[in-house]
Amino acid sequence: MQPYPLVTIFGGSGFLGRHVVKRFTAAGWRVRVLTRDCVAAEFLKVAGYPGQVVIDYADITQPETLQGKCAGSSAVVNLVGVLYSRGQQSFTRVHAEGARVIAQHAAAAGATALVHVSALGVGAADAQYAKSKQAGEDAARGEFPAATTLRPSLIIGPEHGFFQRFARMSLVAPALPLIGGGTTRFQPVLVTDVAEAVFHCATHGETAGKTYELGGPEIYTFRQLMELLRSTTRRGFALVNLPSCVASLMGAVAELLPLPPMITRDQVRLLKTDNVVSDSAEGFAALGITPRPITAELPHYLARYTRQ
Repeated sequence: MQPYPLVTIFGGSGFLGRHVVKRFTAAGWRVRVLTRDCVAAEFLKVAGYPGQVVIDYADITQPETLQGKCAGSSAVVNLVGVLYSRGQQSFTRVHAEGARVIAQHAAAAGATALVHVSALGVGAADAQYAKSKQAGEDAARGEFPAATTLRPSLIIGPEHGFFQRFARMSLVAPALPLIGGGTTRFQPVLVTDVAEAVFHCATHGETAGKTYELGGPEIYTFRQLMELLRSTTRRGFALVNLPSCVASLMGAVAELLPLPPMITRDQVRLLKTDNVVSDSAEGFAALGITPRPITAELPHYLARYTRQ
């Protein structure tokens, strides 16, 4: 009997990664998770039967650590990303150069599929984050022409993400800021739906070489997302407009800290561009997936922050 196929996942212990791992193990695939912190990723082993998930060390900013790590893979998935550019973990090294190295090793290993997860709006936003994501897409496709690119909008899930971050702020702050007036539009999507898209693209050859933009069924402004947070948690915090120029000054100060507590100047630049699926793009429908509204899961995700 032939063994189940093997998928190698870079960034498998992250927010999206843990759900991608579960989706592959549920389908019987063997999973190799490559990470810089093997101890922190040990929890993933319970996602499958004994030995189904293997944790191994690799650092994409040190290409020599990837030697042989994609061997035997039918598919390779790149989920690696950083929100802040710091030292060796800079946008360029992680998003662009790292994507190139992963694609090179996927090709050398003879993988039939490479799924590269990028971000929605990379070609429009005037921010280093977006530019490095675009460079990563180009680098991956250059080394692995059949790579499938996924561009999700704001991903919502049970772990510490977008809503949880602002929910924690609301526990101690009487008001939350609306940067630039809160007019930026988003098309938030559930993390499990994005994981399903990753699995589909890794297992269906017709997606090879294509790009898909992934957004949920509803579009919200930033203000509407904060209002949804307020109504879901039943907390009475105020919403205060914060001009982009003031937010940029705050970001400049925050960038001096080891981990910016709120926002950086680059994130302020990102918020000047809507984060919604373009009219001409292929998305969930082309993959045969019907995304669910975030309100289907948000009360569960925010239960610990909800006023009783």
